[in-house]
Amino acid sequence: MRPFPPVTDQTGHPRDAPDPGRNAHREQSPSREQSPNPERDRGPNRNLARGQAGEDRAAAWYIGQGYDIVARNWRNRRGEIDLVCARRDVIVFCEVKSRRTDRHGAPPEAVTRRKQLRLRRLAAEYLVVHANGRRQVRFDVAAILGTTLTVIEDAF
Repeated sequence: MRPFPPVTDQTGHPRDAPDPGRNAHREQSPSREQSPNPERDRGPNRNLARGQAGEDRAAAWYIGQGYDIVARNWRNRRGEIDLVCARRDVIVFCEVKSRRTDRHGAPPEAVTRRKQLRLRRLAAEYLVVHANGRRQVRFDVAAILGTTLTVIEDAF
């Protein structure tokens, strides 16, 4: 029985071999373990991890203030609400923004008027789906800049 031929791409080169064309002269970027400075690495995975850590810190702050975390990352086809918290007759919808530096603006600046309107619509849809006896609704912004957490209550 003859062995199967190696898997090749459209040019006939083995798939696991580097492309001998225009990218052959480039070095492959080091893996995360080999990175000389992992703090400076950027990309979607790093940003997702930063966002998740920011949401964890904001949730811990709300719990420390006596709130219950009702939902995290509640979403529907129109968008997502980062945190839904409740205490007595108040329900809080919190948008969490995390940034390593303010080089591209402070975290609260990322909550634009358009984003505020979207969050209000999402909150209304959340309240329809999850009917509750709460009488007050509040919109907060939790801003994490570096290691500093600032919660802006009743932000909009």
